[in-house]
Amino acid sequence: MIHIINGLSISEDEITITASRSGGPGGQNVNKVSTKITLGFDVLHSTALSDEQKQRICEKLATRINNDGILQVVSQRTRSQELNRADAVNRFAELLRHALMPRRVRIKTRLPKAAKEQRLQEKRKRSVKKQSRSGKGWDS
Repeated sequence: MIHIINGLSISEDEITITASRSGGPGGQNVNKVSTKITLGFDVLHSTALSDEQKQRICEKLATRINNDGILQVVSQRTRSQELNRADAVNRFAELLRHALMPRRVRIKTRLPKAAKEQRLQEKRKRSVKKQSRSGKGWDS
């Protein structure tokens, strides 16, 4: 089970993990061992998530979900398949955690009267300065 938030854990049966050859440094190891890990999670057909959670994940992670509704996380940071697998699972859990975090409601605040007056005063000063630059402000 992969723990996401309180009350939500995703079974490892719901994710697919595939290994493939990774690029980058590693010498001959790169050519022989499949260390790159791709984790796939079918958001739309998950039994662990409610419809509201699925919708929220699809909205927040739209760029990471393909047309089939599968969220993909790729890890090839290390030369070890096991470490990349653990990294992919951790990043997957962190992505879901952030996507499911409720958005805080913004508390409206009033603009102080003094700040509003200061802004208008600055606008008047700027206006006078610009008018003095043109020929309109001079008695010709």
